[in-house]
Amino acid sequence: MHMTTNKTQLILASASPRRRELLRQAGYRFVTRPPPESREDALGRSIKALTPGAYVESMAYLKAAAAIEAHGLKEGLVLGADTVVDLDGQLIGKPNGDEDARQILRRLSGTRHRVLTGLALVDLGTGRRLLAHEVTLVHMRPMTDAEIAAYVASGEADGKAGAYALQETADRYVESIQGSYTNVVGLPTELLERLLKAAGYDPASLRDLG
Repeated sequence: MHMTTNKTQLILASASPRRRELLRQAGYRFVTRPPPESREDALGRSIKALTPGAYVESMAYLKAAAAIEAHGLKEGLVLGADTVVDLDGQLIGKPNGDEDARQILRRLSGTRHRVLTGLALVDLGTGRRLLAHEVTLVHMRPMTDAEIAAYVASGEADGKAGAYALQETADRYVESIQGSYTNVVGLPTELLERLLKAAGYDPASLRDLG
């Protein structure tokens, strides 16, 4: 397959500082153009009936599309992402306040659950879009109520799918993971590289050293 090597702009359709950091660590050059938050919430409510994989892929695409519309984007590669926790078929997203975070962590305590991240890559030059998702199995040890209260009070649960952040201090509560670590953080960089190649782009051309 012919690989495009020009300096196409990669555009992250997300306000997540974790996703920005993962892209930076992987060496990508990018700009951030997040979708409006209110639009994101409404989209999520409308497609809850989908399977977990289809849900995160659809949300990732709808976030990318909302960012394209909101910012009037005309060129570049737009990357949307969405992460959820799947506990026995029930999808868990970001907590709605501290009490919700505590309840989520009580549910996840001592469980094996799946973390899914959907990616959507929209090539504004060709109109092509690619969707895919990554799944990681996480085994969390039992947490005491005191540990849960202290963790939520630290602020680390805020804005995190499943109310925990593996890359911060929640790793002390995780006994093992099977699969992609960056997926649990919020952006599976291995999957992104595969999507870029499938779209005909050389990932190295989108990095600072490309």
